[in-house]
Amino acid sequence: MAAHDKIIETRTRTLVAGPYFNAGARRKTSPGGSLQAARGRTHEARLCEALGLAQAIGLEVVAEQIVPLTQIRPATFLGKGNVFEIAALVSAENIDLVVMDCALSPVQQRNLEKAFAAKVIDRTGLILEIFGRRARTREGALQVELAHLAYQKSRLVRSWTHLERQRGGFGFLGGPGETQIEADRRQIEERMTRIERELDGVKRTRGLHRKTRRAVPYPIVALVGYTNAGKSTLFNRLTEAGVVAEDMLFATLDPTLRRVARPHGGQVILSDTVGFISGLPTMLIKAFRATLEEVLEADLILHVRDIAHEDAEAQRGDVEAILTGLGIVPANDHRLMEVWNKCDLLDEASIAAAARTGTRQSSHGKPVIVSALTGQGLENLSAAIEARLGRIIFDVTLDPANGAGLNWLYENTEIMSKNIGADGAVHVTVRVPPDRAEPLRRRFSGAVSKTSPKQNDWLVFQPTSRRRPLLNRSYSKRPA
Repeated sequence: MAAHDKIIETRTRTLVAGPYFNAGARRKTSPGGSLQAARGRTHEARLCEALGLAQAIGLEVVAEQIVPLTQIRPATFLGKGNVFEIAALVSAENIDLVVMDCALSPVQQRNLEKAFAAKVIDRTGLILEIFGRRARTREGALQVELAHLAYQKSRLVRSWTHLERQRGGFGFLGGPGETQIEADRRQIEERMTRIERELDGVKRTRGLHRKTRRAVPYPIVALVGYTNAGKSTLFNRLTEAGVVAEDMLFATLDPTLRRVARPHGGQVILSDTVGFISGLPTMLIKAFRATLEEVLEADLILHVRDIAHEDAEAQRGDVEAILTGLGIVPANDHRLMEVWNKCDLLDEASIAAAARTGTRQSSHGKPVIVSALTGQGLENLSAAIEARLGRIIFDVTLDPANGAGLNWLYENTEIMSKNIGADGAVHVTVRVPPDRAEPLRRRFSGAVSKTSPKQNDWLVFQPTSRRRPLLNRSYSKRPA
């Protein structure tokens, strides 16, 4: 029986409807429903993204339709003629589910379900469904459940008439006259409180991990970007991590961190994060804030963009809007660097044109053009990462008996190389961020600052290396 239910679930006949305003239409919104800004996207591109969301969870899309709007109707979001037209299509095609690429109020959702005689979900509900199926870790499941409960709580308002019935009872299980809707809302709020308490524990644990990483000064590089921009493919190319990377929206939900060894002995921590999307529900941003705090603490933030996508500029606007909501101001944050991915889908002339455009438009320096799939441009990306991290290299010579000094270097710097001279002296080459250079000079008066290394000596990740990167669980201060 379970197997049969699963087959029905994955083969649900679905209609994806895109209710979008015509150019110049008067946008009158209802209290319960709102329409996300299009940010310059065409109707076709927006509908294509909605189709990708539906297909990401295996829905069988049998029909798609752009529904032109002049204004939002409080009762059904759509006009009467559009409702009648879609209802006829649903009946003719035996459609079980209608996905509305907008935000519906509970009343609008209920009325459309009655009119269509089919299940109706909006964009927020669809994204929550995707997140619920993709979360694999305990933390990810908690974050998704919290967002889903916040969404479900809003659906209790005037959604189902049976919830208005009063229930009896005394004591701790609800006082006399408590309605079913009040009881359900109370249970949801109690569950949300428990989840928030557990996520606070996750937040504290992540804080301890970040404190440990700051004590062992490995620079942290976080990947952010629009969903399906190629972040996980780039992450895998740089780390051999084997993170799920597929040509679908929200292939990655659970955050992944890897410690990557450099050829000369240095290390960097690379962090892959959940992708962003236009109209991302506020409740999801709030729920995933514990995860996204890894981005806030990063030394360098790589904004991975799909430059082959027709809406690349609109996607950049969406990502920067979400970053601004997290407290990262894209226009002023020096940690941001744009990585233009999927250049393998463009011809040489288009790549050259994109490079010229990026040089003129980018406020974060010249973007790096790469193909995470083929490896094209990764050496340039590695050199750009090293240049932006701004580490200072020192040569330090220690007396053989100065074990305390050597231990201090292991705890407070990044050891690049170490060798023992013929006289027994220990020669160590270390790298530190600018704010740690002065403490090193004060402790080791003979430390010599080296000039910037040649580009060929800069950070070069080696995907074919036999050494397997380590999962970021714990960090020993002294290498084995």
